[in-house]
Amino acid sequence: FIFIYHYFLSVSGVECFCDGHCPDNKPNGTCVGQPGSQCFSAVEEVFNPETGLLEEERTFGCLPPDESGFMQCKGHLVPHMHGKSILCCNYTNFCNKFLRPDPVRGSTTPRPSLGYDESIPYIALIISITVCLIAFLIIVACVYLRYKKREDRRQMYLVQAARNCDPYLANSGTLQELIDQSSGSGSGLPLLVQRTIAKQIQMVQSVGKGRYGEVWLARWRGERVAVKVFFTTEEASWFRETEIYQTVLMRHENILGFIAADIKGTGSWTQMLLITDYHENGSLHDYLQTHVLDPSSLLSLALSAASGVAHLHTEIFGTRGKPAISHRDIKSKNILVKRNGQCAIADFGLAVRYISESNEIDIAPNTRVGTRRYMAPEVLDETLNTSAFESFKMADMYSLGLVFWEMGRRCVTGDKLSAADDYQLPYFDCVPSDPSFEDMHEVVCIKRIRPHIPPRWESEEVLRTLTKVMQECWHPNPAVRLTALRVKKTLCKLDTDSTIKIV
Repeated sequence: FIFIYHYFLSVSGVECFCDGHCPDNKPNGTCVGQPGSQCFSAVEEVFNPETGLLEEERTFGCLPPDESGFMQCKGHLVPHMHGKSILCCNYTNFCNKFLRPDPVRGSTTPRPSLGYDESIPYIALIISITVCLIAFLIIVACVYLRYKKREDRRQMYLVQAARNCDPYLANSGTLQELIDQSSGSGSGLPLLVQRTIAKQIQMVQSVGKGRYGEVWLARWRGERVAVKVFFTTEEASWFRETEIYQTVLMRHENILGFIAADIKGTGSWTQMLLITDYHENGSLHDYLQTHVLDPSSLLSLALSAASGVAHLHTEIFGTRGKPAISHRDIKSKNILVKRNGQCAIADFGLAVRYISESNEIDIAPNTRVGTRRYMAPEVLDETLNTSAFESFKMADMYSLGLVFWEMGRRCVTGDKLSAADDYQLPYFDCVPSDPSFEDMHEVVCIKRIRPHIPPRWESEEVLRTLTKVMQECWHPNPAVRLTALRVKKTLCKLDTDSTIKIV
């Protein structure tokens, strides 16, 4: 009987329960399959966007005879993108209504292997980048070592050639001996010797940096020297300073000792070097911040500074004479303190020369200007007579008077070190730390303010004399200011050391 019943169903078709999968989109209920059809019950995980969760969705219906094979009724054996399970039947009408296939989480079977690990391309990419990076570093290292080896050979060649060929370097042991062996004109070493020295310099460490360059401590044959490296934009300052230093009879104990100048570089970079004596005390500006002066030390600093400026301003006549020179940027940062407590004037990038034979004032073309804080009144109000060299000298004397004031603040007037004032720049109480041209013009020219003189200075002879000197130096009328030679003679009278003589 059962066999007959099944045969009947296979011939006439089976009736199935349908829900969500009815033919021709008919309402849920009953569907009649064709002969050979099967009823199915399926469950699938469907994402619900409202809840954000995977939910079970069950469907029932009829499968046509051509879809009742392996791909549908045994579809749970085939991988799906989403987990799906299906069961089929045709042994009785509505046999699928109570079929409940278990839901499948994810694929019903493992995904077929593609034959290789998907992470392999990423690993290959990382390995390739690493190999390329290592190769690049090896190439850079080889190029650097080759360049360094070539530079070392070049330096050794220069040293050997200099010792073998240059009589100055071969027959001298120290820089002082080199300078003593020069022509005696006081204009420095021959240019070839200067270039050789510059190539043998070994930089040690940076000791200072300003608006126009950087100063390094360096060594030449074990001796300490100072190397000023100019910024590439300051070629005019380097050229002018080199030109001034190489002036005949320029050497003086209170002028920074010049050794050599050179331009070093390749196609990609250029260094303009100025090599001078090295003074470990640094600039007067730095020295005064850390040292308190007694009257004797104050007199030594002031007298030596005046002597240096006097040598610059003085014209020396002769077959190879020295022209008069005006500094134009005198300030405590441009004055160095030597080990013996004396000053040495430095930084001649703005200097002008007076050639008396042709009555010509040699002013180098330079966009650089002096330091506003130390500018004389006639410079600030633009009334300086540029056709008269005396005007430049008197502007220097105004600046030197301000430097004397800086020195005086750090001098004690009694046995107590606390009697010295803190170090300050001129006009510290009147203008900001970086005053503008207008700030200085208002204070110096319009209000005619000058640095305050403490009453305690009257109790000390050196300070009392220096007060009178500086007040005359910063007089608003340039014509009545003291000359550098007059200041030098006045301070010499205070010095009891018989070894100092006026030249």
